Amino acid sequence: MKALVIVDAQIDFMPGGALAIANGDSIVPVINKLLPEFELVVATQDWHPPNHASFASNHQGKKPFDIIELLGMDQVLWPDHCVQGTKGAEFHPEMETLKITAIFRKGINPEIDSYSGFYDNSHLQSTGLAGYLREKGATELYFCGLAADICVYFTIIDALNEGFKAVLIEDATCPLNPDEFVKIRKKLQDKGVEIMQSSMIMNQ
Repeated sequence: MKALVIVDAQIDFMPGGALAIANGDSIVPVINKLLPEFELVVATQDWHPPNHASFASNHQGKKPFDIIELLGMDQVLWPDHCVQGTKGAEFHPEMETLKITAIFRKGINPEIDSYSGFYDNSHLQSTGLAGYLREKGATELYFCGLAADICVYFTIIDALNEGFKAVLIEDATCPLNPDEFVKIRKKLQDKGVEIMQSSMIMNQ
C-alpha cells in the first residue's frame, strides 16, 4: 500500500514564520490535491520544549546558524521554532488535515534534535512511525513537506533503512538551502529514491 508522509508542514517553517523557508507555503495546495490519491496519510510535527538544546537562545553568546557540538555531533543552532503549544507549531491553516490518520511528534527531548520523523538524530528513540506504517500495511512511502534538505531528507533516509520504498514529491517540498538540495537530490537518487512531480501521481 502507498502512504503519504507529510513532514513538518508547520507555520514556523512558512513565510513569516520563525524559521521561514522561501515559498514554503506554495506546497500546501499541492499537498491538498494529493490527499485523495492516498489510502493512508500521516504527518510529522516538530514539537520542541522551550528549553530545547538546538535553540540558539539557550546558549549564551551564540546566534542562529552557529554550529556547536551536542552529544558528540555537530548541531546547527536554530531560531526558536515549533515550540509546543504555540501558533508556530501548528500546521499551516490552509492544509487539509481531516485525512491525516496519525501525527508523529518529534524533537520533544530537550537534549537532542530530531530531523527525521522516525528517530532522533542519535537514533536512540523511535517515534513509532515505522511500526505504525507496517501495521497499516504500507510499503511505498511518498514524501512531501519541509524542509527538503533537512527533515524531509533525513526522514527519507530512515525510511530506506527501515526497508520502505521511498518517493520524493518534488513540487510538494521546498528546501531551506537550494544549493544544498541539489546535492541531496542526487544522493537520494543514488540510493534508489524516485523523484516525482505531483501531476505524475494524480495521472496514475
